Amino acid sequence: MKILMLNHEFPPVGGGASPVTFELCKHLVARGHQVDVVTMHYDNLPRFETVSGVNIYRTAAIRRRANICHTYELATYAPGAFRKTMQLVRHKRYDIIHCHFIVPGGLLAWLINRLTGIPFLITCHGSDVPGYNPDRFGLTHKLIQPIWRILVSKNLQLTTPSNSLKELILKHYSHARVDVISNGIDTDFYRIGKKEKSILVCSRMFPRKGLQYVIKAIKEMSIDWEVNIIGEGPYLPELREAAKDSKVLIKFWGWLDRNDQKFRELFNKSSIFIFTSEAESFGMVIAEAMAAGNAIIASDIPAHREVLANTGLFVEVRNSKQIRKQLQKLIDDEQLRKYLQKQAKKRKSQRKKQPLRKREKNRRKSIESQNLKVKSQNSKQKLESQNLKVNIK
Repeated sequence: MKILMLNHEFPPVGGGASPVTFELCKHLVARGHQVDVVTMHYDNLPRFETVSGVNIYRTAAIRRRANICHTYELATYAPGAFRKTMQLVRHKRYDIIHCHFIVPGGLLAWLINRLTGIPFLITCHGSDVPGYNPDRFGLTHKLIQPIWRILVSKNLQLTTPSNSLKELILKHYSHARVDVISNGIDTDFYRIGKKEKSILVCSRMFPRKGLQYVIKAIKEMSIDWEVNIIGEGPYLPELREAAKDSKVLIKFWGWLDRNDQKFRELFNKSSIFIFTSEAESFGMVIAEAMAAGNAIIASDIPAHREVLANTGLFVEVRNSKQIRKQLQKLIDDEQLRKYLQKQAKKRKSQRKKQPLRKREKNRRKSIESQNLKVKSQNSKQKLESQNLKVNIK
């Protein structure tokens, strides 16, 4: 099968949806499919390269930072991606287009479908759904909502990584066709060695991610553990300031590429992982922490419940006291800590192959459905053409 992937974010650029797309591409190639990706160019990355058998085309766009994409930058992806996609379509007969995010990828895929008849499906990741994290995406959602409603009303095949995101989509358009397929992860990426007295936090630096409450919970504790924080964002200066008078060693590493040796090292050696975001579509970083064998403390939100089930400890959002209490519990109780580490790793390993199989099944269903529509449209056009000839005669 020839598959075209559309995503404005692709490693080493982007957040959680970026590595998800790459892992999916790699596994599809391993199964004998041909996969091309059209994504956004950034900095000095090559305009074209093949990585792990995946052909990556990067098109002209404006982007200042690897880990954050603003609305105006997002809009610059569409023109170049459309041109490159049309060039590829002329030379390659794709069986399907899989785009990530309803906007801008879904709009591109829909336009290509109208011009070529190639079927497509869309995976939503959160920021492309109105009502998701309104503190950050409120203006963006207002701008994209007219296009969003038009696309979703076209009876397109949508997938989401969690039931909570599916419910949010249905809240805005109750007739949307949405299947839930949790994100997969390569559990072999991590090699668990000796665990150290190390606590890890990994996130983009925004107030809604809740790192300020983690720092507040930890800074007054009397523990001989280190705290490592990975990530960048506009809230980072305030977090550094909040950590200055901490009794516990807190080290900020900034943004680390997922393939950076230090990134993997920090995940592998950490015993405890904390993630207290107010809202997530899936919580990819929690899945990575599970694969690395961490005991996890997470905010009690639907997406985290879906991912962790009973393999972690939960706290209310914006609640430093609960974070401190659960953290102290894990530090004091080595048996509990090791049990949760083992259960988290086991749960993630059991779910390793399931998402990919479901994605492939959805693709086949989508292709069959979309192909039937295309054939129906072609037959109708052919019949109208024949009737016109008869009338002329």
